Amino acid sequence: MADRHWHHYRAGEGAKGPRWYAWAWARIDEKATDGYRWLLIRRNLTTGELAFYRCYAPTRQSLMALVKIAGIRWAVEESFQAAKGQVGLDHYQVRGWTAWHRHITLAMLALAILTAIAAAQPPNTDDRIPLTLPEIRRLLAALILTTTHTITNILRWSDWRRRHQATARHCHYQRKPHP
Repeated sequence: MADRHWHHYRAGEGAKGPRWYAWAWARIDEKATDGYRWLLIRRNLTTGELAFYRCYAPTRQSLMALVKIAGIRWAVEESFQAAKGQVGLDHYQVRGWTAWHRHITLAMLALAILTAIAAAQPPNTDDRIPLTLPEIRRLLAALILTTTHTITNILRWSDWRRRHQATARHCHYQRKPHP
C-alpha cells in the first residue's frame, strides 16, 4: 500500500503514553445495502508489523472513528483477563446457551461489583497500597464464607498484608543493579 494511504493516529493511551500507529482502510462489500464494511489495517511505526480489523457500522464512519473504536479493544481485553483471573469467567462447563449466558452474566456482575468497590476507595494517604481486586475478592470471601474469623481479625490481616506489600514494593524499586 502506498504511503499516501497511511494516516498517523493514536489508538489511545497505553502504559507508556500514547500509542501511535499508521492506519489505512479500504471499503469492502461495497454492494451491501445493510451498512458499511471496512478492512482497517494498523501498522506499527517501529516494527512495521501489521494488524487487521474487519469493521462494520450501519452508517458511514470516518477513519478516525474506526481507529478510536479499535483502540478501545485493549480495555475490553484487560476486562476479560481480569474476569478470568478474579471471578472465574473461564471456569464454566455448561452444555447450553442459557446456562452459559447465566454464568457469563454472573461473572461480569461480580467483576463490576469488585471494580466499583475498588473505585470507591478514598484517596490513600498512609503507607498502604490501595485495595486491589484480588484483595477485595479475598476480603469478601473471608467475610461471607468463613465463620471462624471475626471481622476485626480479617481486616487486621488485610491491613498487615497491604502495609507489607507497600514496603516490599518500595524496597523493590529502590534496588540498584549489580555491576
